Amino acid sequence: MEIILSKDHLAHFPKGEIYDGQLVRPFECPERWDHIVNSLNKNGFQTQTQPNALDTKKLTAVHEEKYVNFLQDCWDEWILAGYTGEAIPTIFPVRGFTQDQIPDDIDGKLGYYALAAETSITEGTWKAAQASAAIAQTGQEKISNGASEIFALCRPPGHHASTNQFGGYCFLNNAAVAAQGMIIDGASKVAILDIDFHHGNGTQSIFYDRNDVLFVSLHGNPKDAFPYFLGYANETGSGNGDGANLNLPLDRGTEFNVWVEALKTGLKKIRSHQPEALVVSLGVDTFMNDPISFFRLTSEDYLTIGRLISDLNIPTLYVMEGGYAVEEIGVNTVNVLLGHLNR
Repeated sequence: MEIILSKDHLAHFPKGEIYDGQLVRPFECPERWDHIVNSLNKNGFQTQTQPNALDTKKLTAVHEEKYVNFLQDCWDEWILAGYTGEAIPTIFPVRGFTQDQIPDDIDGKLGYYALAAETSITEGTWKAAQASAAIAQTGQEKISNGASEIFALCRPPGHHASTNQFGGYCFLNNAAVAAQGMIIDGASKVAILDIDFHHGNGTQSIFYDRNDVLFVSLHGNPKDAFPYFLGYANETGSGNGDGANLNLPLDRGTEFNVWVEALKTGLKKIRSHQPEALVVSLGVDTFMNDPISFFRLTSEDYLTIGRLISDLNIPTLYVMEGGYAVEEIGVNTVNVLLGHLNR
């Protein structure tokens, strides 16, 4: 299995995030990448490739051009306005506020384009986000050109980013860029399977009214888990996309025997869609010791997950999403890949 990666992820390393009412060291940090690469190397995954340049036409097929420009210019505007810390949103266009006006001031602009206040923008965020999307896009192009399985080691992650909002550590939606790229490059139907603990609200919203991209997500019940306001079972798609969105929310303390039955339900839905390619939003924050999640999966369980996905027998692009601040992120991620390869 070929691995696409880049050290440009190091450009994005915020000093803090708001958690538990405090400013803490971010859970989404560079050593996540290190743990995964170390585990890849230990298990003989030696074909590691740098990404091609990002195709901005494919990027803006998923994200609004104004939003892309905001991400590109945000840090410069922030510094020009005289701010000295990291760019963190503090106000949002909530109920009762005007929601269709983009402020000129960067402080207001941040709030307009943000979905949450835990994610900051730094001097290197745009460089890292571009590289992450390029990694997914390079993997997509390899799948579209006949590869059977690819792992895109993306950082920062992407599935919370919508057409015009960032948050949940995500800036550009890597999985959505890949799925849309597959459509652009000739696929008539694609499926996205999101197995991150947190619902991929951005991916859902991007494809919600379309039937060419099926979205299936297993995640913590949004009554109790971020992003709280999307990911419920009654969200099944709209218009042409009616029936092409399947959410499988699961409760606090879910064990693997329950989780895997939900996965089998999702895989059955994918089979019925008959996609020509599959994008897996691979989050391993379902692990029992993950610090910001509440499922109970063990490292061995991820081997089974990879095998079940492999049984679909569909060209598959794994795109890295979440999994935080524990060394087992490397073991768990690689176990999915080993399971896929039946090793």
